[in-house]
Amino acid sequence: MRIETFGKDVEVTPALQSYVEEKLARISKHFVHEHCDARVTLKLQKPDHHVDASVNIPGQTLHAEANGQTMYAAIDVLADKLDRLVIKHKEKKQQHAPLPVSDNGG
Repeated sequence: MRIETFGKDVEVTPALQSYVEEKLARISKHFVHEHCDARVTLKLQKPDHHVDASVNIPGQTLHAEANGQTMYAAIDVLADKLDRLVIKHKEKKQQHAPLPVSDNGG
C-alpha cells in the first residue's frame, strides 16, 4: 500500500508521517493481493486538528474525515473509520459475488 501524506498549514514531520503509515498499515492487511493507494491530508482548523483520507482500492474510492484535539488523536479516529469502511466494502463485495451455477442434468 502506497501512502502519500500532505500538510495544509501543517508541517508533516517524520514522526507524523511514520504514525500515519503505522496506523493505516492495518488497512493494507485487507488487500493482500490487491494494490491500493491512500492520500492523507493533515490540516489545522482551529481549535481542532483535521485529517482526511481517500483510499483507492480496486473498483472504488473510500473517503473518511476525522477531527481531534491533537493530530495524533485525529489520525487514530481516521484509521478506525477507514478500517470500518474497508470491512463494509469487503462484506458488500462478498454478498454480491456470483454463485456457481450447477448443472442438474435436466
